[in-house]
Amino acid sequence: TTMEAVKILERKDRFDWEYDEEADVLYLSIGRPRKATGVDIGQGVVVRFDEKKKEVVGLTILGVRARLVESLKKA
Repeated sequence: TTMEAVKILERKDRFDWEYDEEADVLYLSIGRPRKATGVDIGQGVVVRFDEKKKEVVGLTILGVRARLVESLKKA
């Protein structure tokens, strides 16, 4: 089977981001934040996908600070 085309960073939109310190979650949006379907791709990363336009519109990364601290301990 062939994989359906999915657009990832085709346009040169700006990135918006927001970090929720209390929840330790980083939200990245391509262009202005908008409604999208969350697709959990594992390891605390959720891809935000606009099903109508078939394009990725953002990422949600869980546990950013915790992951960084753990990685620095191993270094």
